[in-house]
Amino acid sequence: MMGWLIAALAGAATGVLSGFGVGGGSLLLIYMTSFAGVPQALAQGINLLYFLPTAATALPAHFKNGYVEKRALLPAIGLGLVCSALTAWAATALDVEVLRKCFGAFLIVIGLRELFKKG
Repeated sequence: MMGWLIAALAGAATGVLSGFGVGGGSLLLIYMTSFAGVPQALAQGINLLYFLPTAATALPAHFKNGYVEKRALLPAIGLGLVCSALTAWAATALDVEVLRKCFGAFLIVIGLRELFKKG
């Protein structure tokens, strides 16, 4: 019972962050791999599926409030699709330990950037 409750709380917390556009999926990956014992490759797939409905529910509010730069949509979507396809292909070819280390390094860099960011 407690495992289900913790998973639900993690989903709720990352859903709130996704609504803000803060990358709740990254935190979901941390929860799944560090606390729930989900293998990295499986957690990445779950995260991709998680992102679709959470983004779809947050997007109308961002459009309504003018937080979407419409001129940037097509180039961002196009490059995002190409890069995500290439990176997903590369990720499936990499060893899981390499993925874990790359993800950890990414989180450290982002965390340090946010910690020391001015303004």
